[in-house]
Amino acid sequence: MTTNTHALALVASTFLASTVETVEAVTIVLAVGVTRGWRSAVMGIFAALALLAVLVAAIGPALVAIPISALRLIIGGLLLIFGLQWLRKAILRASGLKEIHDEVAIFAREAAAARANAPTDPKAFDAYAFTLSFKGVFLEGLEVAFIVLTFGAAAGAVTAGGLSAITLAALSALVAVVIVVIIGFAVRGPLARVPENTLKFIVGIMLTSFGMFWGAEGAGVSWPGNDAALLGLVGGTAVVSLVCVGVLKQRPVAEKSEVPA
Repeated sequence: MTTNTHALALVASTFLASTVETVEAVTIVLAVGVTRGWRSAVMGIFAALALLAVLVAAIGPALVAIPISALRLIIGGLLLIFGLQWLRKAILRASGLKEIHDEVAIFAREAAAARANAPTDPKAFDAYAFTLSFKGVFLEGLEVAFIVLTFGAAAGAVTAGGLSAITLAALSALVAVVIVVIIGFAVRGPLARVPENTLKFIVGIMLTSFGMFWGAEGAGVSWPGNDAALLGLVGGTAVVSLVCVGVLKQRPVAEKSEVPA
């Protein structure tokens, strides 16, 4: 696999993962802002972004200082755990064993909760709106930052157009965030048309594949074909996942109800 192809895989994975996380954050923020007012909600957003910036500034240089082999072993393990969690849920949803992630329902639920005991004075500080916006942006933003830092650091010297791997990852995440935010505030409602469950399935496959690839490299494994092996891992993981979906769909209804979601 050429450097440009590896860079493209890095950008695509980061973009898709960031899109999923941003959809969830924007859904929460919109529900809070529309129902309880934007003043405290916006304060929560900026507070979360400020804390994320501090954490990234503190963690980023530390990642770069770690030897690349040890870094890939650690990050590979983390991505494998993270990716398998996404993939498991995606497989369960695709096979009908877990409820489909419905942004319309989530928006309605968050909006209903936000309307309860809403302050009568729109200019007063709303601790509930602040906290909910802060939590939504910080938690989802933390996952985006984790993906950007780990993907960028573990990719090492992968470059495209003179940009480093971590810069490519950061730019692709930024583009995803901007696109989702613009669409979300343009429609002022849930991003129901974004195929989030499909995206999560793809992202789960990509994270799991990168986790296996980098984890093994960090442990000293030399992949056949070098970077081209990543394509085989992605394809193999996708095939196994689809087979799992097919097998689970064939299970009797009584057995399906016993599967933990």
